[in-house]
Amino acid sequence: MSRKSAHEVAQALRASFAEVHEFELDGQQLYQRLAQFRPDVVFPVLHGPPGEDGTLQGFLEVLGLPYVGSSVCASACAMNKYVAKQLYRAVGLPVARDMLLPRHDTDVRQAAQHLFEQFPSGAVVKPVDQGSAIGVAFATQPAEIEEALRNCYGVSSAALVEERINGREITAGVLELDAMVPLPVIEIRPIGGWYDFEHRYAVGGSEHVIPAPIDAQAYAAVQDIAVRAHAALGCRDLSRSDFLVGEDGTVTLLETNTLPGMTATSLYPDAARAAGISFEQLVRDLALKAYGRWTSVSGSSLP
Repeated sequence: MSRKSAHEVAQALRASFAEVHEFELDGQQLYQRLAQFRPDVVFPVLHGPPGEDGTLQGFLEVLGLPYVGSSVCASACAMNKYVAKQLYRAVGLPVARDMLLPRHDTDVRQAAQHLFEQFPSGAVVKPVDQGSAIGVAFATQPAEIEEALRNCYGVSSAALVEERINGREITAGVLELDAMVPLPVIEIRPIGGWYDFEHRYAVGGSEHVIPAPIDAQAYAAVQDIAVRAHAALGCRDLSRSDFLVGEDGTVTLLETNTLPGMTATSLYPDAARAAGISFEQLVRDLALKAYGRWTSVSGSSLP
């Protein structure tokens, strides 16, 4: 899906810029290609580690190349769900009760029983440092929780287990050009399931309802929390935060994506279009913002 996003971003950038190249994340070859091309701006379009967790951002910092999106620190903090939730809590944002269970220090069977007792409404087991709903599982019985933990440890060194909360799946983007501006709120309605990997990226996998048909007070709260989450993590340029909104209007913040998807079925471009911003304008403005940030710091234009 990263390749698909990258191709669509590149196509849109070609409407505004003369020379646009697409590069794979392939180690030494990427270094050689970037050093040879020496781009004015890099537009990362990668989901999950190592593209969204600060690794690529650090690589670009070392090369002295400006790039769209959050810094090394903000990217790393947002990708680690446990760290992100501590930052949310520090500024009073509403999050679900949770427990962090490191792989190396957990008796899985005993932990499953404890979680069953702590979260009687059910548990959501998540790899602490993955994206795109990879490894996420819902469980209610001890045996299910145990299985979910074992599967989680296959892709991550730790599991973040949250109390399951029922509610509508809601998302809100933030676009930061001159100021942090919330985009229209979207309700996600997966077709025949929950918003897992397949429903995120398959055409027709989900319906995006814009603006989300939720109570006006909850709508405003979602936008406010999205902006505050963006700020709490130290994000820049763009982000998209996911929420659950209960029938009583209670809002629960789940996580923040620093490099949201950029395909034809992606939520962030949909929200931008609903705000009157075309895809071509969106990617152009983000590229120019990154270039301007570099020139203001360096005091000179790029070679």
